[in-house]
Amino acid sequence: MPDTETAVPPVGSEAPDFTLPAGDGSQVHLADLRGKTVLLYFYPKDDTPGCTTEACSFRDAWDELQRRGVVVLGVSRDDVKSHQKFASKYSLPFPLLADLGGEMTQRYGVWVERSMYGKTYMSTARTSFLILPDGTIGHVWEQVKPDGHAAEVLEWLDARQQS
Repeated sequence: MPDTETAVPPVGSEAPDFTLPAGDGSQVHLADLRGKTVLLYFYPKDDTPGCTTEACSFRDAWDELQRRGVVVLGVSRDDVKSHQKFASKYSLPFPLLADLGGEMTQRYGVWVERSMYGKTYMSTARTSFLILPDGTIGHVWEQVKPDGHAAEVLEWLDARQQS
């Protein structure tokens, strides 16, 4: 996969389709989830502090997300075995998808260049997409702060339902 950035798909556009392996051994195909609201969140790496905080916030908000009919899918470039270990360690009730080659990460525009200590490298930007039942992107959260992100998603869903 080339190390190039692509744009984040805009709100109102069709969510890029995908089929990826999940930590439980299944294959998740976005087209199979038509008719459901999907929270697709991209994170850099399993079992790191920020990614653990974010995943556990979705775990802790699981009942509320389920009441609203939201399917939660986490995506990183870690492999299935890493996802299994991470999900088991923190009792995550939702699938973690393995985007090993990074094609999906790039199609969603979250494969970005970063720099640290004068060195540049490519990494996954912590970004979440709310995909509506018709398959379009309803909202995008960029530069997500892991702590409190699940509450932010629930607030957005509640505000949308009231309008």
